[in-house]
Formats: sequence, structure tokens, C-alpha cells
Amino acid sequence: MEEIAEASDELYERMNIIVDKGQDPFRLDKFLAGRIENASRNKIQQAIEAGRVLVNNKIVQANYKIRPSDNIIIYSEKQAHGEEIVPEKIPLNIVFEDDDVLIINKPPGLVVHPASGNYTGTLVNGVAWYLQQKNSAISEETLPRFGLVHRIDKNTSGLMVLAKTEKAVASLARQFFDHTVKRQYIALVWGDVANEKGTIVAHIGRHKRFRKLFEAYPEGDYGKEAITHYEVLERLGYVTLVKCVLETGRTHQIRVHMKYIGHPLFNDETYGGDKIVKGTVFSKYKQFVENCFAICPRQALHAKTIGFIHPTTQKEMLFESELPDDMKKLIDKWRGYVSNKV
Repeated sequence: MEEIAEASDELYERMNIIVDKGQDPFRLDKFLAGRIENASRNKIQQAIEAGRVLVNNKIVQANYKIRPSDNIIIYSEKQAHGEEIVPEKIPLNIVFEDDDVLIINKPPGLVVHPASGNYTGTLVNGVAWYLQQKNSAISEETLPRFGLVHRIDKNTSGLMVLAKTEKAVASLARQFFDHTVKRQYIALVWGDVANEKGTIVAHIGRHKRFRKLFEAYPEGDYGKEAITHYEVLERLGYVTLVKCVLETGRTHQIRVHMKYIGHPLFNDETYGGDKIVKGTVFSKYKQFVENCFAICPRQALHAKTIGFIHPTTQKEMLFESELPDDMKKLIDKWRGYVSNKV
């Protein structure tokens, strides 16, 4: 039997199992329970029922009898989340909602989900409170993680999609893995980007010394495949406004890739953008840049667009959001600087 684990920096991972040619006809749930470490038959049945298990690219029942050479794909959460979700009244900018999905425009500074040392005050805590107000039958004991299938960094603003049902989770997880979800970001980067358009292809993996950072590995010998398409929107002297379209969804992908080509994001303290990267160090310019840092005290990155196929209607959904005030003011300030220099 061939097993290929395809890891992802989204919140779901995919396992691919090719059934041996001499395999006897077993029930699918029983077969998987014997093949996947630490997976109970009950959990596997739940995943099958939710549509997170495909056989030859089709949703099947738990009692499906596997056949030789069947291609089985299982989507599962990367980690089990044992922490309790505490509902909290946190303001949410909900762009769209129906029975299947929730589209939220996340402000900068808001962490997406609880993690070690950060169990409250997150977007998920806010969503838990919001959904409890709509449905009092949801108890704290039964609160799910609300179908998080992707995340954006704490200090990145913009659009996120959350699934409200298991069916929606399965559908969106597949779309993220197939790279069919449309994601467009707007970023202000240091330097005058040479080409009007370009594609950055370099694996991304954890930094080999500093484990909280990520690094680009262009030879592809480490990390995971990462592809970013970029296009110049506006040249503003020592900085450039760019549009980035993600083909893959790795952690810190745009931030790492733009640094890799010599254009770190403006005020990205993690990847060196919080210093004067381009331009002079004369006191007037230095003060101007520091004022810009104060206007937008985070990496200048906004998730502007998200598009996907709706899990139930199968219609294409596309959502766009305006730049937040801090990035608008930052860009205007650089426009003023450039016009005064002309």
C-alpha cells in the first residue's frame, strides 16, 4: 500500500492512500481504522459522513467496499484542539453569511484562533459568542471550531471564510488543497520593484536556526512548494504598492517571498521591513519613515479578495474589501512624499 502525506500550512491536511492490488474487499471505515494511527472508527465514520473522505474523487458511504487500486483521500485537521472555546463579545465585521459559510473582514491585531498563551480575545472566541446569540442551543461544551480551514496573520487585515457545517468544511478544505480558492492581497513593499509583473517560486519552510521564522528555499530541497504571483499597482519612490495572488497558501508566504526577492513588506518587523531598507538616512527622511511606521504599526498587508465555489449551491462566490484606514493613510503619505520630490 502506498501512503503519501501531503502537509499544508492551511488548517487541514490531506492523506492519500492507494489500495494494494491484492487487497480484500473491506468496509471503508474498517479499512481506514486499521491504517491510520490513533484514528477511531467512530471518528472515521464522522469524517466519511461529513464528506472529508473521497474514493476515486467521489464521496462514498462508510460501508463502501474498497477495491484494489482505489485512490482514497482523507482531509483532517492538522492537530487535535483540546482547548476550550470561551465565547466572548468581540466586534466582528461580517461581510456575508448564510447557512454554510461566514465571510469576515478581520482587522489588524486580531489573532484568528486560540493557541498556547493566547486562549482568549481571538476571532474564534468572537464567532463563538456571535453564533450562541443566534442559537441558544449551542452550549460551550458543544462549540466547534467553526470550520476554520485557513488563517491570516495577526497583523494582516482582510477577508477570511469560515465554514458553518461539516459539509462546508469538507468542500472548502478540498478547494484550498486544489489551489482553486482565489486569494488576492495588497501589500506595500520596500524598494522599486523592477518588473511590472512576476512569479516567485521558492519552497517555504521553517528557518533552520530561528524556528519561529520562515525562510525561502529556492532549490526546493527543504520546506513546501510555494508560488506567489505579483503585479505592480503603483510606484511610490522608495516603496511600491503591489498586488499578490497566492497559488499556494504557506505560512507567511507573501512576507517571505517578497523579502526573498529583496522587497520586504513595509514595517514587517519579523522580516526586516521595520527599518529603513531603501532611501537615505538623512534626518528629514528618517523622520518621515518613522511617521509612516506610526501610521501603520504593522506589516502593510491586506487580504483584499477571496473567492470559492459555494459548498451547497456550487456557484462561484467572490468577495472584495477596501483597504483599512491605516494602509490608506500610509499610501497617501507616500504619495505626498513623491509629489513633493517631483
